[in-house]
Amino acid sequence: MKKIKMPNAFVTLFILMAIMAVLTWIIPAGAYDYVDPEASKLQPIAGTYHRVEQNGQGLWEALNSPIQGVYDTIDIILFVFVMGGFLKIVYKTGAINAGIGSVIRKMNGKESLMIPFLMFIFGLGGTIFGMSEETIPFYLIIIPIFVAAGYDALTGCMVVFAGTHIGNMASTTNPFSVGIASGFANVSIGDGLLLRVILFIVLELVGAWYITLYAKKVKADPTKSLLHGTETSSEFEGVDFKEYTAITHKQKVVLILFALSFVIMIMGVIPWEGSFNVLAFDNFVNTLSNVPVLGSVLGGVVSFGNWWFQEMTLVFLISAVIIAKYCKMDNDELLATFIEGAKELMEVGLVIGVSRSITIIMDAGGITATILNLGENTLARMGSIPFLICLFLIYLPLAFLVPSTSALATLTMPIFAPLAGFAGVRPELVVVCYVAASGAVNLLTPTSGVLMGSLAMAKVPYNKFWQFSWKMVALLSVIVLVILSLVSVLG
Repeated sequence: MKKIKMPNAFVTLFILMAIMAVLTWIIPAGAYDYVDPEASKLQPIAGTYHRVEQNGQGLWEALNSPIQGVYDTIDIILFVFVMGGFLKIVYKTGAINAGIGSVIRKMNGKESLMIPFLMFIFGLGGTIFGMSEETIPFYLIIIPIFVAAGYDALTGCMVVFAGTHIGNMASTTNPFSVGIASGFANVSIGDGLLLRVILFIVLELVGAWYITLYAKKVKADPTKSLLHGTETSSEFEGVDFKEYTAITHKQKVVLILFALSFVIMIMGVIPWEGSFNVLAFDNFVNTLSNVPVLGSVLGGVVSFGNWWFQEMTLVFLISAVIIAKYCKMDNDELLATFIEGAKELMEVGLVIGVSRSITIIMDAGGITATILNLGENTLARMGSIPFLICLFLIYLPLAFLVPSTSALATLTMPIFAPLAGFAGVRPELVVVCYVAASGAVNLLTPTSGVLMGSLAMAKVPYNKFWQFSWKMVALLSVIVLVILSLVSVLG
């Protein structure tokens, strides 16, 4: 029997684009009245839907829509490219690997603490900057430690994989998921940040508890291991896990600069004045601007609380240069490394642009408003809690069909964020719903290259992985829905 192969992201998106173009000739066109018709991002007013003249999208409009999509999302695409260059420079310094390696060595012999501590460390990478593929080298380092401590290879595998991807499931500042989704939901990354931090802590603790229960059972009775009777664990016996040398002073400084970049980003996007009535940052910038000479030299500085993709891009661009120069990279090496990192994320950037083309076709054909009206008359009338539960369940198959988190955010946020407003649900909760659901799918789906590559490194069969993981993912999903429901009710 021929193996079924999932189409890549671009094929999926072009198929969806063609379907939507056809639907603009079939689905009745409509429109809403908007709170501010001149705003860059329109907010529809509930109950104002009305039919308009049909405007079916032809071949020219369909072919032109991806180009328009790139134009519309150029700020996000540029941010993705700069983030790629920034991360590549940081990884080239060896600071992240050395830092994790240092933690592993210090934890050696403290088996009872290793599971939650290491999961939290890997989870930070997932929740802050979307670490995923970068964890693959650590399987050959961490699994032997757990095998030597009396556990099995599945335990070590799950510490790395689940730790990282639970972090993705509760993304706090991950620019490739929550950052892009927030942009299309017309909210700041700072909106809902506290909720996502709480989710991250709770989900990592529950995941660590689940894995620890299994690990203790295996240590007490090795026959309880799901890998019992296989050769997997024996393959990791005697492996030298001390691959990384001690972390250097320079690498520590790089990690501090790395963390500081994200702290500055978070400070910049938190709506200090709008949500907390904090005027200190605006006042400080105004004071600097009025200082003779200095104000002219600094130029039009944007204060914390008013940042978005343009300012965030600048932070990571400057940080990349500072880190590279601190590590004594010459200009040629800096530029080559930065461009290499940007090239690695070119597909992500283009996927964002192509994804946007689908919304462009739907908007131009007038079917976005019609779909919103359908949702307004069904989902939105269920109430906030049923709305969030249904939205989470809708996102599960969508995340499987569109595995790119960036593409999924670009595709769905223009629909679901306004729909949430009809249901009385804050748009940042829609962002959390999307992040958690797509993260849950990526914790299990066999179409994920990262998952299958990780299992190959760990010598863990997928059926054993599924047998272990599905209950954990179901539990984490229920916890997400409970917390979202409580937040929705409490306001």
